[in-house]
Amino acid sequence: MIDVLVVGAAGRMGSLVTTTVDRQDDMRTVALVDPAFGSAAAPPHFAGLDAALAAAKPQVAVEFSLPASVFDNTLRLLAAGVPTVVGATGLDDEMTNRLAQSAAKHAVGLVVAPNFALGAVLLMRFARQAARLFGRAEVVELHHEGKIDAPSGTALHTAQLMADEPGSAVVPGGHDGPSRGQDVQGVRIHSVRLPGLVAHQEVLFGGEGELLTLRHDCTSLECFMAGVLLAVRRVGSLKDTVVGLENILD
Repeated sequence: MIDVLVVGAAGRMGSLVTTTVDRQDDMRTVALVDPAFGSAAAPPHFAGLDAALAAAKPQVAVEFSLPASVFDNTLRLLAAGVPTVVGATGLDDEMTNRLAQSAAKHAVGLVVAPNFALGAVLLMRFARQAARLFGRAEVVELHHEGKIDAPSGTALHTAQLMADEPGSAVVPGGHDGPSRGQDVQGVRIHSVRLPGLVAHQEVLFGGEGELLTLRHDCTSLECFMAGVLLAVRRVGSLKDTVVGLENILD
C-alpha cells in the first residue's frame, strides 16, 4: 500500500487526485494539505505542509498547489525524504534544476510532469518524430479562462522537445509581429483562453504542398488521472529526477 500526501487538495486537480487515489487497491491518502482547510482542520486535513509531515508518514507526495508555492513545497518534501510527483505549473528551468539537485542530495525520486494525459504525452512523442522531417512548426494551445499561465507548460515542453530532438529540422519562420505568438527556439506558440474549453493542443507542421496536424483534446480532468497514478506508482523506485511523463511511460 502506497501512502500518499496531496498538496493543493482543495483545488480542482487536488481533490480529483484525492478521490482517484482512494479508489485504488494499492494506495491511499494519508494527508491532505491546503490553506483552504484553515487552522481548525482535523487530520487527515492540514492547512500547512509542516503539520502534515509531522503527523503523517507519506511514501509519496503529489504536488498540485499554486505556481507561487509549488517550488517551496517541493523543496520541503524532498528535504523530508518524500518522493514527489509535481503537476503544478510555475517551475522554470532554474527551479527545476534546483529541485533535481535537492532530490539527488536526499536520494529521493522526483517526477515533474507538465501534462499527465496519456494522449498529450503521445502527441509530444509524435511531434518529436515529425520535427525531424518538417522545418516549420507552430503550436496552438487552448485552455479554460481560469488557467493562469500562458503559454501552458505543456506547450512550452512540447516546443522544447521538438527543438531539442536529435536531427530536428525545425527552423524559425520569416514572419514576426505581435500576433505571431511566443518563439521557443523556432516554434511559435499561440495561447487561447476561453470559457467552455478544458485543455487542448494542436501542433501544426507545414511542408511543401502539405500540412500535418497533431491534436489532443482533454474534455474532462479525469483524463489526467491515469498519468498521475502511473507517476505515483513509479516515483518511489526512481533514483533521480524525471521531467516529462513520456520518460516513464514505457
